[in-house]
Amino acid sequence: MIPEGRLLVAGGHSSQTGARPENQDFVGIYTASELERMRRGMIAVVADGVGGGIGGDHRGGRIAAELAVREAIDGFYCQPDTIGVAAAVQRVMAPFNRWLCAMGRSDTMAHAATTFTACVLKGRKGHVLHVGDSRAWHFRDGRLTLLTEDHTRSHPDQRHILYRALGIEERLRLDHHEIALAEHDRILLTSDGVHGTLSARRIEKLLGARNSAEADAMAIVDAALAGGSQDNASAVVLDVVSLPGVGHDSVAGDIDKLPILPPPETGGSVDGFKLDRLLSDGRYTRLFRAVDSVSGQVVVVKFPKPALLSEGGAKLAFMREILVGSRISSPFVGGAIPVPQDRQSQLYGVQPYYEGQTLEQRLGSQVSLEEGLAIAVRLTRAVAALHKLDIIHRDIKPDNVILTQDGGLKLVDLGVARLPRIDEFAENEIPGTPSYLAPEMFTGNRGDQQTDMFALGVTLWRLFAGRYPYGEIEPFTRPRFRKPDMPSVHRTQLPAWLDAVLMRSVSIEPEERYGDAIELLRALEGGAAVARVKQNFVPLIERNPARFWQMVSLMLLAALIAALAMR
Repeated sequence: MIPEGRLLVAGGHSSQTGARPENQDFVGIYTASELERMRRGMIAVVADGVGGGIGGDHRGGRIAAELAVREAIDGFYCQPDTIGVAAAVQRVMAPFNRWLCAMGRSDTMAHAATTFTACVLKGRKGHVLHVGDSRAWHFRDGRLTLLTEDHTRSHPDQRHILYRALGIEERLRLDHHEIALAEHDRILLTSDGVHGTLSARRIEKLLGARNSAEADAMAIVDAALAGGSQDNASAVVLDVVSLPGVGHDSVAGDIDKLPILPPPETGGSVDGFKLDRLLSDGRYTRLFRAVDSVSGQVVVVKFPKPALLSEGGAKLAFMREILVGSRISSPFVGGAIPVPQDRQSQLYGVQPYYEGQTLEQRLGSQVSLEEGLAIAVRLTRAVAALHKLDIIHRDIKPDNVILTQDGGLKLVDLGVARLPRIDEFAENEIPGTPSYLAPEMFTGNRGDQQTDMFALGVTLWRLFAGRYPYGEIEPFTRPRFRKPDMPSVHRTQLPAWLDAVLMRSVSIEPEERYGDAIELLRALEGGAAVARVKQNFVPLIERNPARFWQMVSLMLLAALIAALAMR
């Protein structure tokens, strides 16, 4: 079984002399240790040497290519992992390029130069660094895409002449192309002895054979030589076997590049998403039901409102939803749909569309005890799934709970969730609905498991008792929390055990609430058998003050009548 959460790549290569007297190509793959892959990634390079030395000896090109590959691999892993991949490769190859330019002016390596195409796989991204006319290709779902541009003259008779390569210009200019990786992707690096003979369609077919990376690299080179290639032929194939989980750095980097534009209107189209119906127009975001013209899938597209949310706050919110949606696997928590980086032109988020209604809409009419318990159990399971990953939702409320048509439930709107080791919002930008905020949040707590438990408890109060335990709280007010009436005061058919569960769920003091969502789940599923064991006796004056004073009044009236009769 392949371990999860790790970058695993299978690499293979082939380099043949062909019709030339010697092989001036050089290739290298360094898969790296697990720690090196995690910190810096893995690297593969193809270089095609050109030029020569005294007496027509062309070994200078071979030396340039081999040294370029070795320098790239050795030097890359000596760079600090705090700088980006492109900067690390540039830092290594720029001094080498200056040295090669100097050597090219000597008799020993006169005019020696080399193409250079490197691919670094790090995290969930591939980075191609390139100069010359070697090529890098991306193969996914049966389709081959060229990632690089040849630095050769455009005239048909001069396409073999390089105007950029290592050793040609004193100042090194490396092209950098970045791609989002997916499992089962293939990356191909080729020298011009391969792609100068084989068409892209032919290469695509050879990669589609899906043999081992080594076997397919050899098959590509053999096909080029059999097709009449008069040059050295080299190929490197990298198969992406598994990828690490979506991480903060990669998502934050992608989102940071996206502009925040005013939200569109119904009927518009953004990046192929046709917005056919407005679902919600809230304070900070606007949501549309949309059809993805690429996949045909019905989705929800959420746009920020830049006038009401800072750029930093908006990007943090959307980053959180992508991270949570990619990390969590629960039938009760809404997911996220990643959009390819080269497709997305502005900041928005895409989520699955769940046909149904919100819990807030369902509360327009009374919910039976049986249905209410089923909803409560599913919602508590959703919260437990988040807390298991140290994710704090921070905005649990009926508006953020979707009851699907098939009887399921989805807890959504994770844009304000608190995630471990992720930047926090500015203090004035932490959203939340006042009526669901725990008392400690009014004194500086920024959200933890116990504040989520309180918000869940308020939601369950509304589900079973039809009201807020502490009343509806207006924004920008500081409420005074006093012990509420028992829920059964407002809905008399509630059993005593559920009374106890709901009262404990919204306790003013955090330590008096349920320790976690699993403990609350046991109480809801176990009913009286579990809840009664842990509940203390609650006097009638606390459970139902009105009934208590009615009974006291009746007793006093009876005593008064008895006293009058005795006189």
